[in-house]
Amino acid sequence: MQLRPNQRLKLDETDDKLFYAYPRFVTHVDEGFIQQLTDLYRDRLKPNTRIFDMMSSWVSHLPEEMQFDHVEGHGLNGEELARNPRLNHYFLQNLNENPQLPLPDEDFDAVLNCVSVQYVQYPEAVFSEIYRILKPGGVAIISFSNRMFFEKAIQAWREASEAQRVELVKEYFALVPGFTTAEVIAHKSTLPNLLQWLGAAGGDPFYAVIAYRS
Repeated sequence: MQLRPNQRLKLDETDDKLFYAYPRFVTHVDEGFIQQLTDLYRDRLKPNTRIFDMMSSWVSHLPEEMQFDHVEGHGLNGEELARNPRLNHYFLQNLNENPQLPLPDEDFDAVLNCVSVQYVQYPEAVFSEIYRILKPGGVAIISFSNRMFFEKAIQAWREASEAQRVELVKEYFALVPGFTTAEVIAHKSTLPNLLQWLGAAGGDPFYAVIAYRS
């Protein structure tokens, strides 16, 4: 499965760098989601390893007690990345313009992407790059909820149900030979849809799709 051209479209087709030019020092998911993500990182990441935090921001949600050899950050807003205390280094790059990462082959033990996969227009290329930079046995963790900047999410994501979005990310991994079969962690919200959209505490569903480089 590869996305059709119309499935890659965004409602706002202006330059992504303009949309993200102004820093947003907020968290885009609730505390319950963040705790589940941090617990997942604590379980799947190993200390003293190399981490690539793709499409990051001013916070990486890594466990405070875990130390890593190097955490490389990436995003589109330098002010946000500069404030992230876990990053040893970062760079700016629009993956929808150029998905090729300026990073060596087999250099990272883990690649993380938190609540940003919905904005990737060329996931085939981006997930190939994730595979390329992972060490053998390295893990990729893609996490998301039901929140998004609607105008910047691709059509395939906007029009999908939550379950279909999980399947979409599984397909992204399956497109790249050499990834293990993707594992899914899904904790759906028990709140009514209206309360979820109003941002009620505990309302954010938590999804993570995980695969390893064989």
